[in-house]
Amino acid sequence: MIIEPVLPFSASEFQVKFATSAWERAQAHALRRAVFCEEQGLFEGDDRDAIDAHATPIVALSMLGVAADRLVGTVRIHEAEPGVWWGSRLAVHADYRKIGALGATLVRLAVSSASAMGCRTFFANVQPQNGLLFRRLHWDVIGEIDIYGRPHLRMKADLAWYPPCPTPEAGFVALARKAA
Repeated sequence: MIIEPVLPFSASEFQVKFATSAWERAQAHALRRAVFCEEQGLFEGDDRDAIDAHATPIVALSMLGVAADRLVGTVRIHEAEPGVWWGSRLAVHADYRKIGALGATLVRLAVSSASAMGCRTFFANVQPQNGLLFRRLHWDVIGEIDIYGRPHLRMKADLAWYPPCPTPEAGFVALARKAA
């Protein structure tokens, strides 16, 4: 008898949407803690701040048919002043970072949903290693800044590339493709 190794399940489809349930919000915070506190050491214990009180969390869920299997990515957005929006705390689970569409789709929904809510300008402070991704997504570097003792790029989205998404609770579907 020949026994072939069984590869672990790997989702081929992901739903990127506003967090609409308590478990999604809890898992988004858990992923942020794993990435920003444990992995990167940017924060001690927890990365939550005053922005979380009014930010909208966006999540990427791996799908098993029509059901969510697990939360694999997150970002949050908030309106800092009328028409001026910010995205922050973009995080993708380490096991899913080679899925090229996840980070890009999280960013796309962040900007497109804000656009539907009256966004005129959308900013983010981006770690330099993620600058290329954002440039490919039609963002411009407008400055450099140190945050939490680490360099970041202050970037601005070109809103012309982000049509408004009026249904962010349903969001977008991202199909798995391995990043190069």
